[in-house]
Amino acid sequence: MNKQQAELLNGIALAYIGDAVYEVLVRDYLLTKGLTKPAILQKNATRFVSAKAQAKIIEAMSEAEFLNDYELTYFKRGRNAHSKTTAKNTDVVTYRISTGFEAVIGILHLNEEKERLQEFWNFCLKTVEEQQSELTVFKK
Repeated sequence: MNKQQAELLNGIALAYIGDAVYEVLVRDYLLTKGLTKPAILQKNATRFVSAKAQAKIIEAMSEAEFLNDYELTYFKRGRNAHSKTTAKNTDVVTYRISTGFEAVIGILHLNEEKERLQEFWNFCLKTVEEQQSELTVFKK
């Protein structure tokens, strides 16, 4: 698919591929950490892939002004897309924000912007790990 074709896709289609790409990034990361038990993998993956987690990452990206105008366009396209599916474990607003998050990953992937996608992933990783550290400190 060329860049022009990718840019014409609707937000749901971009989120569809973005979800798959993000899932692979998360799974690769968890396996490289040495996690192998299914229950532990699933619990840790949820910290990254849940709609709530993705919404928190986007919030952090917004505060840091991480996304450029091009990426914001695709975030909004995904967020504003009308999906036939509904959120299972979250409210509609959070679900839509996570769809926007996945749409950004989708456009970066389809346009083969590997360096920017890696920067995006690094930001996600840092944000999730910082939130986990804060929770650990809070529990003590």
